[in-house]
Amino acid sequence: MLYAILCYADPKPFASWPQENQNAVMEKLEVIQQKLTKEGRLGPAARLLPATAAKTLRKDREPPLIVDGPFSETKEQLLGFYIVSGTSIDEAMEIARDLGRATPGGCYEVRPVGSFREGAAVSG
Repeated sequence: MLYAILCYADPKPFASWPQENQNAVMEKLEVIQQKLTKEGRLGPAARLLPATAAKTLRKDREPPLIVDGPFSETKEQLLGFYIVSGTSIDEAMEIARDLGRATPGGCYEVRPVGSFREGAAVSG
């Protein structure tokens, strides 16, 4: 079964850290990612740009409205995600716990993936 691990946190504290602190966190995450890759359990993963770079399509009106920024006005924002394979949601939660030990603050939401379509690789 595939699981999405959604990473939420307030991006401001991380952005204000010295670069060496940011690099240290990213190195800890890389160790976990390498382990999951070797086990064949890591699918797509993405680190998103800040919510200030986002646009939201509000389709609850006619005509639909496009606004700058994220849909909700919250301190914690979706910063990225992982798609992992596991035999149960508890196993996916263990991966989320490993990620949580590598990063301060925030939270990880784990959801079973209902359907997954593997598309062609897209480069930015």
